[in-house]
Amino acid sequence: MARRKTVMQVLAEAYKAKQQAKAAELKRAQQKEQRAAKAAEERRRGQKREAAKAEAEHARLLAAGEKHLNREQAAQAREVARIERELAKRQAERERTAEQQEREQTRAEKERQKQARETRLAQLKDEAEQRTLQAQERMAALQAVLTDRPKRLKSWHPYVEQTFADQGPQGVADAVEEVLSRSPVPEGCRAGAGAAYVPEAQRLLIEVELPQHEVLPTVMSYRVVAQRVEIVAQPRKESESKEAYRTLVARLALRALDEAFSTTPPSLVTTVVFNGHVSAKDRATGRPVRPCLVSVVAQREDFDQLVLDEPELDPQRCLKYLGAVVSRHPHDLEPVPPVVEIDLSMYRITADAGAVAGLDSRPDLLQMDPYAFERLVRELFEAMGFETWRTQGSRDDGVDAVAVKRDPVGTTVFAIQAKRSKNAVPVETVRALAGVMHDKAASRGVLVTTSWFGKASDDFAHRTGRMQLINGRNLKALLKEYLNMDVLIGLPKTPPGWQASDVQ
Repeated sequence: MARRKTVMQVLAEAYKAKQQAKAAELKRAQQKEQRAAKAAEERRRGQKREAAKAEAEHARLLAAGEKHLNREQAAQAREVARIERELAKRQAERERTAEQQEREQTRAEKERQKQARETRLAQLKDEAEQRTLQAQERMAALQAVLTDRPKRLKSWHPYVEQTFADQGPQGVADAVEEVLSRSPVPEGCRAGAGAAYVPEAQRLLIEVELPQHEVLPTVMSYRVVAQRVEIVAQPRKESESKEAYRTLVARLALRALDEAFSTTPPSLVTTVVFNGHVSAKDRATGRPVRPCLVSVVAQREDFDQLVLDEPELDPQRCLKYLGAVVSRHPHDLEPVPPVVEIDLSMYRITADAGAVAGLDSRPDLLQMDPYAFERLVRELFEAMGFETWRTQGSRDDGVDAVAVKRDPVGTTVFAIQAKRSKNAVPVETVRALAGVMHDKAASRGVLVTTSWFGKASDDFAHRTGRMQLINGRNLKALLKEYLNMDVLIGLPKTPPGWQASDVQ
């Protein structure tokens, strides 16, 4: 018989069974959880697969979209590139057209400028030739002022004789003034002219307004400088201009003399006194001046010997032949003392024979202006072969000058002092020249005077051995020899040992 189980066994079996049931329940729960986890895993995998599939589909669609978009963009890019190429081609074509037009315009402009330049150069060349021709014609007219003088003035003789019979000396003066004023000289060569007649001396006095040196063309020719497209003047050399003006002054003086002699009959006029003045402004003071540049007393018999139409006639030498006093530097308005001062107003009031007939036509050195005497001394030494220049004028009517004499041996420097005096030169003046020689570093000294020297002066000069004294009569002889100038020295008395003819 079966053995009865104990309570403990029952309890133990019950507990064991309970435990087994719990274990089975736990196992079932675990299996359920495992199944649930597996199912969840399956779902997750499915979801993952779906997600992956969706993502793949999305990626496929995205790739397809991008591919389509890329194709569209590529197509658009190709279209844009095509359009840009087309536009670039059109732009290039326009630019080529514009460049071609610009080149054509540039060529046309250059051609236009070239033609304009050539036209302008041709115009300037014509203008330069015209201006050159005008200057040459002007110069030729001035050079011909003596040879182109009026030829039929002797037809005035009956008229002048009649006016003298009707109106007296004033009629003769008026007739001569009319001829001088109407004379067809080149423009600007004769601004005015006046005349007076002294019948007792058969002397006609004329005063003519000479032109300034600006009347001469300062330009020899004109030429065109192609690089600058302008006309350039070729100026005349200053030395040539000065010489041309000296010659013009001489020609105008001779022409006026010829017109005066030709207009008047020999029975009325045997002598013509001519003074030529220039109205100008003193460059040092700005004041009006009217220096005399030419002064001459011409005798008809001497003037008739002249052949004024001879091309080789030298007008300046011709005036010297007539004994004229002529400025050595007329271009600088350097005046000369008139041989006879002419006051036309006096002769218009009354024809006083003593006013002119009693005058000696030769200049008196003692009556000369100090500066004129200074220039005369310089001119004398220049004619003697010296080079001279003024230093500083003295304050006692003398002048200090330096002269240089050049010869094959060497150069000698002279200190020259001029004393315009009526009395004997004191020895102190001669001694003072030694100081001037030292101051000017001169090896020789020359003292020129219008009077005479005493024995003390001669002895002092002899002792120095380097001084030369030129008294009045020696000065008069030198002026006659070298300048063909006959002068007076109006000393109040004849110096010791001299003859009256020495100064008269």
